Amino acid sequence: MKERTDLHEGRLLAVYLNDHLTGANAGVSLIRRMARQHRGTPMGPPLERLAGQIAEDRDSLREVMTALDIPAMHGRAVLGRIGERAGRLKPNGRLVSRSPLSDVMELEAMRIGVEGKAAAWRSLQAIASTDVRLDRGSIDRLLERAQRQSGLLESLRTTASDRVFAPSVRRTRTPVPAGSAPGAKAA
Repeated sequence: MKERTDLHEGRLLAVYLNDHLTGANAGVSLIRRMARQHRGTPMGPPLERLAGQIAEDRDSLREVMTALDIPAMHGRAVLGRIGERAGRLKPNGRLVSRSPLSDVMELEAMRIGVEGKAAAWRSLQAIASTDVRLDRGSIDRLLERAQRQSGLLESLRTTASDRVFAPSVRRTRTPVPAGSAPGAKAA
């Protein structure tokens, strides 16, 4: 019975890691496109560094899968590329040109992806505690890097969001007379 449970758990781990590999492939495509889009702007260099790191992280995931004898399911990789490209078709307020909203949405998507990657590294930390095929120190470093990446993406997202939304908030804000509370009814 234990052998059957081990086989079942192994299949579940294979599906789990392949799902993360699919997401990693889509993330690498997206972050590389974002870095190209912002080349020559203040966002360009940090996006370029992130693109390199995220590609390295995907390679690290492949190495983990190899160490655990888990083959990559290439059909899922194709689905990831299709999904990333389909995501470009989202309505963004403009039909032909790139919208400033695209930056906000793409940075949010990347942050969500990096948070998912961090969750996978945490799951692998637990496995590395008992499985000698995995190096716990390497997994720990990958988790720390994912946390730094998430912080950087949030900083870039906040800047992009402020650039897109703050001007309209300032233009439409109704001044509140001194000494009155917003939303209070006049007597």
